[in-house]
This record gives sequence, C-alpha cells and structure tokens, in this order.
Amino acid sequence: MSYVGPDFDPPRPRRSPPRRTLIVVLAALVPGALLGWLAFGTPGGSDDGGSGRVTGAASGTGGPASAGGDPDGKPGASASQSPTASAPGGAGSLAGKVVVIDPGHNPANFEHTAEINRKVDIGTNKKECDTTGTATNSGYSEAAFTLDVAHRLRTLLERQGATVKLTQDADRPFGPCVDERARIGNSARADAVVSVHADGAATGQRGFHVILPGPVHAGGADTRPIVGPSRELGELIADDFAESTDTSPSNYVGDGTGLVTREDLGGLNLSTVPKVFIECGNMRDSKDAALLTSGAWRQKAAQGISEGIVSFLRG
Repeated sequence: MSYVGPDFDPPRPRRSPPRRTLIVVLAALVPGALLGWLAFGTPGGSDDGGSGRVTGAASGTGGPASAGGDPDGKPGASASQSPTASAPGGAGSLAGKVVVIDPGHNPANFEHTAEINRKVDIGTNKKECDTTGTATNSGYSEAAFTLDVAHRLRTLLERQGATVKLTQDADRPFGPCVDERARIGNSARADAVVSVHADGAATGQRGFHVILPGPVHAGGADTRPIVGPSRELGELIADDFAESTDTSPSNYVGDGTGLVTREDLGGLNLSTVPKVFIECGNMRDSKDAALLTSGAWRQKAAQGISEGIVSFLRG
C-alpha cells in the first residue's frame, strides 16, 4: 500500500551524484516501511488475536462451541451465521430484555406421578400440576426434546444480549407445576415467554402450531392485557419457524394458519406477560418424528423461534 498521493513527485536534486540520490531515497523509504511493519506485522495485540485474525463468536470459528454443534453428529446451522446472531451490544442488541423459556414437562416427571397429578388452580378451574409429556414410537421423550431446543434457543438469544431464564433445566425432581411456570415468567417481568412442546396426536397428523392465550377473566386469571401482544409474538414465531425449518403449519388444528387460541392452559391463563406455546411437531407421526429426533433440525427449530422472539422484542 502506498502512503503518498498519486500526484506526489519528489524534487530531483540538480547535479547530485547518483550515490547521494540513492541515500536520500532510502532515508525517506525506510522509516515508512518500519512503521508499516510495526502497524501490521507485529504478532499478537491487546486481545491476543494473532496476526490480524478475528477470533471467538464474531468470526464463528473460535471461542466456545457454536450453538450449531449437534450431539447427533449431524451438521447444524451455526448461530454465528444467522442475521439474528449479532454480538451483544451491537446494532439491534437485546440488552435489557428478559426472555423466559419454558421447556415443557420435566425428564423426571414419570418418577413423581403423585406429585404431578396434584390439582392446581389455573383461574378458570383446577388442572393437574403437570404431565409426563409424550414420546416418539422409538422412545425419544418430549421432555428431552423441549430441553434440548431450550438450550439451543438460550444460546442464540444470549448472543443477542438478552437475559434468558429457564423455568426448569432438569435441575429439580419434577415440574414445576403449570401455575408456577406462569409465576416464573411474571416474577422475571419477562418481555416474552415461550413454552416449548411437541404434540402427541394421531399418525398422519403433522406440522407445528403456536398456541395463543384467549381472553380469560376468572378467579386469579386475567389475560386481557396480554392477548394482543401475545398474538403478535405468536404470529412472528409461526412465520419464522416455518421458514427456518421448512415445515408446514398443522394439518389437524388451526385451519392451516399454524395458530390456535386456547383458554384452558394454566401456563397462559395465569401469565401477566406476553406468552405463547409452540407445538413443534407431532412425535407420534413417523415423518415428524424423524425431524424432531434430528439435532440439525432442532437447531433450525431453535433458530426459527429465536428469530420470531427477536422480531417481537425489536418492535
């Protein structure tokens, strides 16, 4: 690279011996060469980044393992390659935003049937604390699926600068109950809450759907303030989930919209912050099950949910 302008023409000394001219030229060029070497050739630097290399999450090649890493050994989509994976503090950062992810069910629920069958108040009536969830025909549980997607989703959102909390991380013997799941989001004053699930419908019934809260005003439940923003959140997630996973809305509920409104779910009825459920597919259908059991596809699912949440939080 030249450090002089294109019109620069050094004066030519008159009647100067050739050797003196050479010395003058070298004296002018050597300091510039040394400065250039110091600026660009010195290994290392204040961040130990090496010779001009970018490391860590910014490059997608260094630092902690990417969220695209797949425990099944299948290539996942790297979060660092996504438009929603900008570093915290950058343009569009979600710093200051709180997201609660609610992985449906608990891997150990089946060991505590008495506890999860206990009835709790959901506003409109009473309902079981929780259930064991469903599973694929090969035995892959919904609880394992939801926790894996939740972890991937947390990584993507934290890279955006958001504060992310999980209602459970297989760190308790059972639950939490549906009423406590709602309270966790409320206490966190979450800007958005998403409950991750997979359905257990009949074979041949395929696709995803997002469940929205209906207008409930009974007992301790009043969803009226969150119905509007929750619908906006749900619509954005449905659109981005379909695009990211290349899957279609449910063919058995929602009339092809991928959106269903319900008033019988305690996790929605008792929420005071925007919240939706997403049923990512039908675990009892072999074609959907093939997707749900793929780590690469679960990364796409997390990416789609993340993009919907980000769009909602950025308004």
